Amino acid sequence: MNIAFVDLKAQQARIATSLDARLKKVLAGGQYILGPEVAELEGVLADFAGARHCIAVSNGTDALRIALMAWGVGPGDAVFLPAFTYTATAEVVLLAGAEPVYVDVDEADYNLDLADLKRRVAAVRQAGRFRPRVVVAVDLFGQPADYAALNAYALAEGLLVLADGAQSYGAERDGTRVGSLAAVTATSFFPSKPLGCYGDGGAILTDDDGLAGAYRSIRAHGQGRDKYEIVRLGMNARLDSLQAAVLLAKMEVFPDEIERRNQVAERYSRRLANHVVTPNVAPGTLSVWAQYTIRVNDRDGVQHRLKAKGVPTQIYYPKPMHLQEAYRRADCEEGTLPVSERLAKHVLALPMHPYLQEAEIDYIADAVIDAVRV
Repeated sequence: MNIAFVDLKAQQARIATSLDARLKKVLAGGQYILGPEVAELEGVLADFAGARHCIAVSNGTDALRIALMAWGVGPGDAVFLPAFTYTATAEVVLLAGAEPVYVDVDEADYNLDLADLKRRVAAVRQAGRFRPRVVVAVDLFGQPADYAALNAYALAEGLLVLADGAQSYGAERDGTRVGSLAAVTATSFFPSKPLGCYGDGGAILTDDDGLAGAYRSIRAHGQGRDKYEIVRLGMNARLDSLQAAVLLAKMEVFPDEIERRNQVAERYSRRLANHVVTPNVAPGTLSVWAQYTIRVNDRDGVQHRLKAKGVPTQIYYPKPMHLQEAYRRADCEEGTLPVSERLAKHVLALPMHPYLQEAEIDYIADAVIDAVRV
């Protein structure tokens, strides 16, 4: 079988008529940056997430960075984030001049471990070198973190919570969608995301009117009433109108694609449950399955045997943040975040997209079962 890890061609064929019309409208209108399509998209995304404001930006990394800038996060501040995540989450903290404090993750759902967070916040307070300021919770692989617990803890400790929903836009926890689970949510529309454009794109969602105004200013060089009135330090982080048009076309099928992703995941789990460690979804949670990640022993061997059968796989992520050369801290040597380190050695992502057919899923599952039996 010719199996795609992510099949964007099948999706494009499905939305071709709407996509073509929307792209032609942008080209005819001539407003290629922050055109009317961007404002329309912001309204659609905010309504879908149940948020008061959506600010579309250039990419998910900039979304995170803008959120920290609006809070004034900088030198002397400690920002707590999971060690098992993509580089952007740590990157923006260091770019802000703040101190990243790595937190271990829960082995069941790969999201931030609240108990470990509490220990590390207490340790930072006791050391007295940095002020605990922000918790960045990453919704890894499409499943939202436990924001009810995180928000309650953060409120008691005087911490701000930033949801990194780069992989989870469209997901739900206890009936609330990503974008409304935390005071501020940043997301990404990288092409391979559950909702992705045809280039880079991102957004920030919030109910806070003041923060929303600051985000809009920062994304456009810190402008005030017009582009030649600069009221704060900003950056060039505007979304292209063509990317907004792509996302508007995709939003027409997004709810159905979420349902299909869950059907794919359910079939995988039924087939693989007795052979590998399959993903665990918390009660009351709807994942958007940015990845379907299993855990295996002899990962290199399993990956090689799957490749021989035409099954593509990916490793998210082979090295946790605290062991990356650019992000190492003196108090985070190997062995200090054991769950993140262990997961990095065993995780393996299988093909996941809404257009996988049952025969393809069964072929992949059979190949995995054979690969782990060797």
